[in-house]
Amino acid sequence: MNTLNNKMSKDEIYIWVVDMLHEMFELEKSKITPQSNLYTELDIDSIDAVDIVVKMNQITGKRLNPDVFRAVRTVQDVVNVLAQLLAEEAK
Repeated sequence: MNTLNNKMSKDEIYIWVVDMLHEMFELEKSKITPQSNLYTELDIDSIDAVDIVVKMNQITGKRLNPDVFRAVRTVQDVVNVLAQLLAEEAK
């Protein structure tokens, strides 16, 4: 899996997120869309969500605020959170 960098577009981050979900949870890439709800459509549970946060922390080198991730519901929300983290890294 490629690492993320602060020059990536949201489209590139989305592709990375799809790859991550596929690798971590064996989800079919074709079933993952920006609007996919992590919990109701992709069967991600709270423990899986913690694993996603840990992976995001490792990849970005930043500590994601758990309160921020509690508001995440869709794949696009994950992309937006990552884009924000990477933008902060660029400052």
